[in-house]
Amino acid sequence: MPLPPLKEQFAALIAAPSVSCTQPALDQSNRAVIELLALWLGDLGLRCETQEVAPGKFNLLASLGSGPGGLVLAGHSDTVPYDAALWDSDPLRLSEQGDRWVGLGVCDMKGFFPLIIEALRPLLGQRFRQPLLILATCDEESSMAGARALAAAGRPLGRAAVIGEPTGLKPIRLHKGVMMERIEILGQSGHSSDPGLGHSALEAMHDVLDALRRLRAHWQKEFHNPQFGVPQPTLNLGCIHGGDNPNRICGQCALEFDLRPLPGMDPEQLRAAIRAKLAPIAAQHQVRIDFAPLFPAVPPFEQPAHSELVRLAERLSGHAAGAVAFGTEAPYLQQLGCETIVLGPGDIACAHQPGEYLELARIQPTVELLRELIAHYCLRGPDS
Repeated sequence: MPLPPLKEQFAALIAAPSVSCTQPALDQSNRAVIELLALWLGDLGLRCETQEVAPGKFNLLASLGSGPGGLVLAGHSDTVPYDAALWDSDPLRLSEQGDRWVGLGVCDMKGFFPLIIEALRPLLGQRFRQPLLILATCDEESSMAGARALAAAGRPLGRAAVIGEPTGLKPIRLHKGVMMERIEILGQSGHSSDPGLGHSALEAMHDVLDALRRLRAHWQKEFHNPQFGVPQPTLNLGCIHGGDNPNRICGQCALEFDLRPLPGMDPEQLRAAIRAKLAPIAAQHQVRIDFAPLFPAVPPFEQPAHSELVRLAERLSGHAAGAVAFGTEAPYLQQLGCETIVLGPGDIACAHQPGEYLELARIQPTVELLRELIAHYCLRGPDS
């Protein structure tokens, strides 16, 4: 079966649903995406290994050449959930709208893989002195289980790694961490006519919210990094659920929130500060408060500015390396010994949005940049 043209590769990947979500009803397998990539890359002569991280969830590692060093081109195979009613087109069908391709995952970030293939094809007849590894992971949009599994296995990957998340083709060497946390309060329900009959979880949650907002203000005064567009850490009170009827004292209330620490902030120290605020609230309201992460924290990420990969990416892209507020799999690849940056053709402003798009003008520059990276790390060898 011949390799499909570039646009057909985009269309096939987008048509393969691979939603990753904390809600089981919306969560899907990424098997179809991994099988497509393995088929195409295998036909090009790459050795493909799949790793089942969890039932229905797979990583793919495709390699060309062998030995230490080399280049990892990485991305995730999953997407966020979507509401088809808010799209002007079918989110699972690639459409060309003016100077853009539109579809779920075209930017964030299934579309990165066809661009890797397009960059690689003219180089296949040359000798790869150092290996090229193409990595597709699962569940980046929820638990980052795919990248965590790789890091836990501890297998060295390459000398350098480029993650093709949407950065507008500007190299990124820093990003904030991601902490998704849950606070659950168990009180005592009772008839609302007599507050003494129960202990309101909702009243206690009111004080918890106040404590979190005060901690947020404290952290935003204490920590500041001007390299970020939002230079302070952020804490978003994302969703809250509690109670069941107006005439019952609320017996249970749960809050889920998102905390984005800057490089240099330790997630466990932040959690300890939150726990210290929760204990007196629990005692005051005579309730039980449970606090736990929804997922293990994604650490903040920083690649030194003087790194070979950073300097090369700056030269090839024409942009100074910067910082972003969103989290990626970069810390996990860094743990495996790779110099790591984030660099991809999409725009983060349209990611996770109806009408997600990739500008056609970004395609050829991305292909050329990836081809130069492959040549530098794989064709010219470790002393280039």
